[in-house]
Amino acid sequence: MALRILTAIVLVPIVVALVWWGPGWLIAIAAAGVAGRALIEFFELSERVGLRAFRVWTLICAAGIFYAQYSAGFVTTRTLGFDIAFIHRVAGPVVPIEAVLLIFVLGAAASGLATRRPIQEVLPALGASAAGLLLIALPFSYILRIEEIDPHGRELVLFTLLLVWAGDMFAYFVGRGFGRLAMAPALSPKKTWEGALGNLLGALLVAVVFARWLQMDALTLVVIAALGNIAGQAGDLIESAYKRGAGVKDSSALLPGHGGMLDRIDSLILAAPVVWAAWEWVGKR
Repeated sequence: MALRILTAIVLVPIVVALVWWGPGWLIAIAAAGVAGRALIEFFELSERVGLRAFRVWTLICAAGIFYAQYSAGFVTTRTLGFDIAFIHRVAGPVVPIEAVLLIFVLGAAASGLATRRPIQEVLPALGASAAGLLLIALPFSYILRIEEIDPHGRELVLFTLLLVWAGDMFAYFVGRGFGRLAMAPALSPKKTWEGALGNLLGALLVAVVFARWLQMDALTLVVIAALGNIAGQAGDLIESAYKRGAGVKDSSALLPGHGGMLDRIDSLILAAPVVWAAWEWVGKR
């Protein structure tokens, strides 16, 4: 725990400073780098169960996904009455995310045809590549879409990070102090339903604080925080399933006390797209 706290003391201020003061392009590069490292760890887990992905092609397309999400902010629209909107300005080259996914599919097919690996490895390789792109890179990239929300993008990125961090902290102490009912013993024996409720409570408290700070409707942020937190807990569990299947405790030893990068962002991977979608559906209204 001491090592975990020390690592957090070093990393959290760096992340917060980057989100609050860093230019958008630097945030995009940093997020892509984090996702790339998490993908490498995912590929190492998949190789333990005999799934050897097409690493280079998947990492290239993952970078393309982050550029596509970043470039979505280049487009400025104007809304008229009667639900009419038009493109007002395009600040740079825009790449649709659908184009990146199509390129990935075509390139993965070409890799499968051109590879010198044994034929029986082609399908597992395609599966591992697709899983890494769709289950890690794509959902995590929505952190950039949150950053582009006008006028509170940076605040909402911090909101997303803090609802995960506070939830983890509350889950740890509530679980240790009151945890009795195992939540998913096959995936994570130490997780309890009491800890999960503590996790949710921590996220809701973050929502109340941010509602006062941003002068926003508290109920709206509470709903978004609850949905994001539940998705984040699901992300934590699915990453535990990856590690259990591979027979390891941590995805790597990159971050002392925390394990690997995939361990550190497992909750954010699903929380980010849910927070973005919930804002689009609830927050804008």
